[in-house]
Amino acid sequence: MPVPHQPPLDGAGFAGIIPVSRETLARLTAYVDLLIKWNQRINLIGPQTVADIWRRHILDSAQLIRFLSPERGALVDIGTGAGLPGMVLAILGVSDIHLVESDARKAAFLMEASRVTGAAVNIHIARIEAVPVIPATYIASRALAPLSLLLGYAERFLKPGASCYFHKGSHWSDELADARQTWHFTPIIHQSLSDPLGVVLHLESITRERRPSTD
Repeated sequence: MPVPHQPPLDGAGFAGIIPVSRETLARLTAYVDLLIKWNQRINLIGPQTVADIWRRHILDSAQLIRFLSPERGALVDIGTGAGLPGMVLAILGVSDIHLVESDARKAAFLMEASRVTGAAVNIHIARIEAVPVIPATYIASRALAPLSLLLGYAERFLKPGASCYFHKGSHWSDELADARQTWHFTPIIHQSLSDPLGVVLHLESITRERRPSTD
């Protein structure tokens, strides 16, 4: 299915979709400017996405705000890269955010982005499996791995009643079917606000498939 052409989104267009204060928009703009600057030196986002960075990365990340309850617990962003979605959510005012990133150069960007924007985040410079367990209410991730692997990464952080929010493209249904071979979960499918063919997979009640013993 062809994707309808969409003109690039700017900060004002973003604020028309996700209402934010003038101060918050200025902080997001500072983050965007820093991201573009650093992306010339290290690979934080795909070069082809820079022209529509507000839609492809900022709106794509910020849309998760609609799913987070006012009584938020910890949110763990696994494989955060440039801080997407976690840094964007922190700029929007979400608290107790943990960014997990093993690449030291990307972690340096995250620390600078936190300083420039004033976003309060916890940055863990380690592989996902090496991070001390953080009992999380929410697990989020963009463009890290297939769904079955993502659930394996997320498993150690999931406290009872936790939810996962994973951004997926047009082949999301195939990933969902594959993950069901290993995992039990209740899925809720949300149409992406940034990608006409994409979705946000909202998963609850996540447990591993228990296979009968062969003994």
